[in-house]
Amino acid sequence: MDWNTRYAGPDFLFGRKPAAFLVREADRLPPGSRVLCVADGEGRNSVHVAGLGHTVTAFDLSANAVAKARRLAEEAGVAVDLNVSGLEDWDWSQEVDALVAIFIQFLAPPARAEAFARFSRAVRPGGLLLLHGYAPRQVGYGTGGPGAVENMYTLPMLQDAFAGWEVLVAEDYDAVIEEGAGHSGRSGLIDFVARRPEGR
Repeated sequence: MDWNTRYAGPDFLFGRKPAAFLVREADRLPPGSRVLCVADGEGRNSVHVAGLGHTVTAFDLSANAVAKARRLAEEAGVAVDLNVSGLEDWDWSQEVDALVAIFIQFLAPPARAEAFARFSRAVRPGGLLLLHGYAPRQVGYGTGGPGAVENMYTLPMLQDAFAGWEVLVAEDYDAVIEEGAGHSGRSGLIDFVARRPEGR
């Protein structure tokens, strides 16, 4: 089943509320930040960030998801620049103050390495990366995400991918999450927040 089909139903697959990680960490964003939310699905995270007063751009490959995100933004009374795009097609030339990537684990390791390189270029020097996803043990829990261990995150892998960045948060933990039908139950989670060094 492709993502457009998964998002075709009337319900929000991952709920309407932002990820708890983002609620905890969004206070790190300076006022009026330019924020890019990648593979943002139905908009729950980009709408939250826009509601905090930031200038938010978001994209997702699924037109059905983006249509729901537009509806969610309208209901919340916020403006989000929403786009239908895949990671490979996005224009990465415009720097942002922060990049948010939450549960984007549809990427196998080679594609993930390419995506992380794009993220590194898109975040301005001194800007922030907020990354949240599943640890390898999540496959055994079966409460969300793909069944591919190699797609999951470990803290050493992320620290290596963003070597030289100032790591502000690096946590590997279990929590019970209830995010629509897509994420429900005990989950093995990774939180990673890092600042791109100045002058790089």
